[in-house]
Amino acid sequence: MALLRGLLTRLAVLAAVLAAIGLLPWLAARDPALTVLRARYPGREATETALASVRADLGLDTGPLAILRDRFAGLARGDLGTSWVSGEPVAASVLPALGTSLTVMAAAFAVVLAIACAATLPALARAAAGRPVRGGGIAVAGLAALPEFLVAALGVAVFAAWLGLLPAYGFTGPEHLVLPALAMGLSGGGVLARLSRDALGAVAAEDWVRQWRAAGYARARIVRGLVRRALPPLLPQLAIIAVSITGAAVAVETVFAVPGLGRTALAAADAQDLPVLQACLLLLVGLGFTAGLLARLAANRLAGPDGTAAPAAPPATGPRRTALAWIACTATPLLAAVAYGLARTGDIATDGRLAAPSAAHWLGTDELGRDVLARLGQGTLWTVGAAVAACVLSYGIALVLGFAPRLAHPLAEACNSFPIAIAGIIIVVILGRGQTGAVLAVVAVSWPPLAAHAASLTAQARAAGHREARLALGAGPGWMLRRHTLPLVAGPLASHAGLRLPGMALGIASLGFLGLGAGPDSPEWGASLARSLPYLERAPLAALAPAAAMIATTLAVTAALALPRRTRRG
Repeated sequence: MALLRGLLTRLAVLAAVLAAIGLLPWLAARDPALTVLRARYPGREATETALASVRADLGLDTGPLAILRDRFAGLARGDLGTSWVSGEPVAASVLPALGTSLTVMAAAFAVVLAIACAATLPALARAAAGRPVRGGGIAVAGLAALPEFLVAALGVAVFAAWLGLLPAYGFTGPEHLVLPALAMGLSGGGVLARLSRDALGAVAAEDWVRQWRAAGYARARIVRGLVRRALPPLLPQLAIIAVSITGAAVAVETVFAVPGLGRTALAAADAQDLPVLQACLLLLVGLGFTAGLLARLAANRLAGPDGTAAPAAPPATGPRRTALAWIACTATPLLAAVAYGLARTGDIATDGRLAAPSAAHWLGTDELGRDVLARLGQGTLWTVGAAVAACVLSYGIALVLGFAPRLAHPLAEACNSFPIAIAGIIIVVILGRGQTGAVLAVVAVSWPPLAAHAASLTAQARAAGHREARLALGAGPGWMLRRHTLPLVAGPLASHAGLRLPGMALGIASLGFLGLGAGPDSPEWGASLARSLPYLERAPLAALAPAAAMIATTLAVTAALALPRRTRRG
């Protein structure tokens, strides 16, 4: 029943997304007839007669209900429709793009599994032999949290531009598959490796492992038991990684000019070619939904020696001095850059374009002669400030939905299958490009885990024994909400939202990098990185500075989370 409920919820969410795309001509700030006219007939004057002709050709004059009816009827028959821009069948362009994307995703998933196996096999041998299993360090945890677009940009810089070992653009041979697969799979492999080692560490400490070794069970049988016990909680995480790979296709295919679904969807959103956009998002989101359902089904079929799944252990905390050293090495330069940026104006000076580092410009200048370090500091406020706004909005939505757990849990599970790039594409088509749309896109994918947590906290608060006693003493619903339930939910939920703040900042940067967020002239980190990539060989620090800021932010927060709590004595 739970699987059926999850399937129906996912189908309902997918239908809502497709309906929203079908209604974009009536929701979007831009007139799609004008965009299509310019794409079909460059240079033609946009007269009312010409626009009316395009609207009639697209069927927009029949109204939204007729559009939706025809679109869903066509999808039910397997007809993806006709492109508004080219006039060709959508399947002719989308299905080859699907094959390309599946090839890259399969290679990326192979990278994920290879990294996870390489990190987990030694830990599995230690656990079977009765030796302790250590978790990953702060550096591994921080690098595993880096977004795929940043890994792709660094891959272009190092392996293509500087070393010349691999091609950076195109998709004509196996060598073009290496960098995109690594960019899409490295972070997911690091995440799965950490979770696998943590889960094995928790399972290895259980009593049955010691009993099996004492009884003389073969090591191979103990290894099978450990794997069977630790695997169920990892399968949902594997589904999340698969979803992140589908979302990473948008950024990675754009960076490497791979003609896949992600790049096709981004181009269709820019041209407001809604049939192509609808088909691309249907396939991308459908892949994520399918991965989630398969992982959940596999997790339900697997069970440990006692029939239950072992929870994945939280990351082990390291020594306090090590964590503080990481924080000092990463946060201090970032704060200094903010102070430097606020003290400088970053004005345009075309006579000093792409200048090397000097006493006047410590990191050199960008393509318009602006101080790179000053722009980096100013961009911190753009990126982190937008992330704070997204965090507050996500927190508010989750807090409200937490009091409706029957609604929060299925919605959160379904919306967890939406990558941030896809949400950004939909919102940008409706609202246009800008930082506001980027914040809303981050909110759209950030509230589900917070809402699920809020619903769990609310259920625990309502199940507390002293709640019944207070109700028996005459406490009213309003008093119980203010004095009992809210304090037990709001505080832990705020802590959870704070932990997600760095991820939200990287999400803002990823949308800026794709051109879906802040404007190209803004100092926002992602936009700055995208603008500086063409000048990588002449001014490498202009591109590496925002990349280093993202890495420093991730490592600083990871180190802060790894700080062991002080225990009170006495």
